[in-house]
Amino acid sequence: MSLLTNLYLAPAVATAGLVLYIAYWVISSKIRNATSPLRDLPGPPRDNWATGSFREVREFESVAQHEEWEKQYGPVFRYHSFFGTDKVRMGDPKGVNHVLSHTQEFHKSVTVRIALGQLLGKGLLFVEGDRHKQQRRVISPAFGPLQIRKFAEMFVNKSNQLRDIWGAQVAESKRKDGKVKLDAFVWLNKASLDMIGLAGFNYDFDALHVPEDKPNALNEAVQHMVQFPNPLFFFVQIFFPLFRLLPSERARTTEENLKVIRDIGMKMIAEKKAAVLSGASTGADGKAIIEKKDVQDHDLLSLLIKSNLARDMPENQRMSDEDIMHQVPTFLVAGHETTSTGLTWTLFALSTRKDVQAKLREELLSLPTDTPTLDQLNSLKYLDCVIREALRLHAPVNITQRDAVVDTVIPLSKPFIDNKGIERHELRVRKGDTIQIPIQELNRSEEFWGEDAMEFKPERWLNLPETVSGMPGIWSNILTFIAGPHACIGYQFSIAEMKAMLFAIVRTFEFELAIQPDEIARRDWIVGRPHVATMLDAGAQLPLLVSLAKKD
Repeated sequence: MSLLTNLYLAPAVATAGLVLYIAYWVISSKIRNATSPLRDLPGPPRDNWATGSFREVREFESVAQHEEWEKQYGPVFRYHSFFGTDKVRMGDPKGVNHVLSHTQEFHKSVTVRIALGQLLGKGLLFVEGDRHKQQRRVISPAFGPLQIRKFAEMFVNKSNQLRDIWGAQVAESKRKDGKVKLDAFVWLNKASLDMIGLAGFNYDFDALHVPEDKPNALNEAVQHMVQFPNPLFFFVQIFFPLFRLLPSERARTTEENLKVIRDIGMKMIAEKKAAVLSGASTGADGKAIIEKKDVQDHDLLSLLIKSNLARDMPENQRMSDEDIMHQVPTFLVAGHETTSTGLTWTLFALSTRKDVQAKLREELLSLPTDTPTLDQLNSLKYLDCVIREALRLHAPVNITQRDAVVDTVIPLSKPFIDNKGIERHELRVRKGDTIQIPIQELNRSEEFWGEDAMEFKPERWLNLPETVSGMPGIWSNILTFIAGPHACIGYQFSIAEMKAMLFAIVRTFEFELAIQPDEIARRDWIVGRPHVATMLDAGAQLPLLVSLAKKD
């Protein structure tokens, strides 16, 4: 056969193969759905094969749609997802707790793992099973209370730098009312990136002061990593793996940015590993002696390396340099993006409640210092209530998903009636079934939080209703940091950072939205960021009018 003939036939063969694969997928998904134990679950009908039960909204931005379905079908229902697949929406707290705590039966879904893998590499948020246990065991000492206490001074210093920058802009305001328009999201994102750079790697991004047109390479790579992908192409790649081989601009830029992070990360790891070994004593066998109990200082990466090299760390539990490198984008992107987004939504909430803002400011001013310690920050009860309420109402991550890796049963706190009229007290799932856990919906559920669940009311934390006592969560009866062995390892780090920044900002400034609240739209990709509804392509932003707080 001639080369010309081969070149002519190749596209036809590829097209035929793709058609056969899609036909196989369609037929197998229909068979699976028809024989699945989920087939008798109540739920909305399928609108079309490609987008399932969704017509006018994207599935990962469908909180309002799911809330409507819950009213109609109850907290546990089936809905149709992309390309013929079905999912269970698990809104039962006991069921959620079971799924999140039984990690031997439920792993992060394929969708979540592909998204996290593309964004962060194969770090702690990606791995499952024994590898997750191994990595978490090594990383945990870096996030202990003692370490966070040591980071607090840096959090406060960076927060005060942000305060001074805003203060300088307010001082230059040309408006008669003395206000200046600022994009809170951009500035909080910069401050948080500076904090994770110093705390994580002793690396100074100095994003607060670097000109927009001259970012350093690592800063630029991190910012590009969190941009929105093409959602249709992303889901096509998930369900049809052959499409992952196709070149795309998104794949190219993601790989370029990951390479920058990897190269700088491996250099930092080599330098810090050498520093750790140079300061260690030597045993009789000539090997360095590093005890885990000595891991008590420096940045997260140094602490991780010390923990990994500790003599009392079993050899089979140690992480490779490659595994450690994968934590660099995890710390950088996940460590600053979720915190800055949570802070931005907190300022949004405070902008809509001037009375809460004033009450919080009064408490913050009761401390006669602008450089509080962590203990002083933790003593501020209303500040704590404000953060808990903001993270309840505006969880940065709105859903998580798990795939069953075995046939199993999920216990429920309340029974449901299936499509055959039978009362069920548990849910049978089959290997491969996907369970969606609605973080934001459970955090806002009127059944648990009361009729005012959708309102921003920090005072509720002074007297919580009994109904929330059974809500799963590693922190504060909410799912924002999820629960179980995969709960957020850095949640105390994030809360300390938020307290420091809110202390500096709210104590000094009054602020209000520069537009109407209903003009702010949430867009979700990994995390849910605020956008101006009429300017979605402009990216995440929160325009505020800021002025100096009036002094009595």
